[in-house]
Amino acid sequence: MECGKKLSLYDYPLPKEYIAQHPLPKRDASRLMILHRDSGKLEHRHFWNLPEYLREGDSLVLNNSRVIPARLVGKRSTGGRAKLLMIEEVEASTGRWRVLLETRGIPQEGEELDVEGGNLKGRLIGRTSSGQWVIQLGPQRDLKEVLERVGRMPLPPYIKRPPERDPYLSQDRERYQSVIATQPGSIAAPTACLHFTKELLQEVSQRGVEIIFLTLHVGLGTFIPIKTPDITQHAMEKEYYELGPEAVRRLKETRRRGGRIIAVGSTSLRVLETAAARGELSPSSGWTNLFIYPPYEFKLVDTLLTNFHLPRSTLLVLVSAFAGRERILKAYSVARKEGYRFYSYGDAMLIL
Repeated sequence: MECGKKLSLYDYPLPKEYIAQHPLPKRDASRLMILHRDSGKLEHRHFWNLPEYLREGDSLVLNNSRVIPARLVGKRSTGGRAKLLMIEEVEASTGRWRVLLETRGIPQEGEELDVEGGNLKGRLIGRTSSGQWVIQLGPQRDLKEVLERVGRMPLPPYIKRPPERDPYLSQDRERYQSVIATQPGSIAAPTACLHFTKELLQEVSQRGVEIIFLTLHVGLGTFIPIKTPDITQHAMEKEYYELGPEAVRRLKETRRRGGRIIAVGSTSLRVLETAAARGELSPSSGWTNLFIYPPYEFKLVDTLLTNFHLPRSTLLVLVSAFAGRERILKAYSVARKEGYRFYSYGDAMLIL
């Protein structure tokens, strides 16, 4: 195995106190590390300083996917509780969903569940080849209503707050959602977008920077851990994306005028690179399982705005491909010394 393919090379120590457990009072008050790839220079700013690093003619590309309140609690026919994370509908408008199921004991095919507070029943159909369950629920219109009414936001497992006295629980529906989220479908937030305010986006636009939207519904592909010692053996789960004709037109104009294409987050970057890999850039939609790891030749994205990611994750591997593994790990080491906040509710990095 070539040394760059070893998963162990994408590891770093991170004490739990560095993991952000809640959002800051203001979205754009998060810190912003600037990493200059050409020199390795680091700058320490705040997110509200972002417009200073953008130029007239650039395009800022954001993922407008909206997080659904995808966590439900069910009561099993045995009397036990089951936690469900709704991943995706298996067949449109059938109420049949793929779910992650957490419960004591071994669930059985055909077992029924009552969704707490939802007046909705479910029945376990079977397991997928990757170990998730398929559950049959009521009609989709009922499920959407139940999710909005009783579902919880699917915060990642490293956010550990006591639910019985959690002062931030009521904020999560707003703050684990970006201000530009319009297309429901994600089960995790495109976290680089969480730092933006409407006012900051307006300032960016006033500087002559194009703001372009695309969609990637964040699923297991983005956050499922790498388990293979050789990263090239990791199989990404597919995620649905859309890149519309207006976005493509404006991206082409950016290229013609010599502006930079700045991807906000790994999800935006993966859509852009998926589309670019098809050859001539054109509107497209469908499923992508693009896994970016070193060495990778980026075809469309010039600059990346991203958060600080988990060790041994596809996200850390992706930013290592963009800026160099050693440079990223050095920047992360500096971030720890400087007290940056890590992961979903944490701080951001702009890689120039």
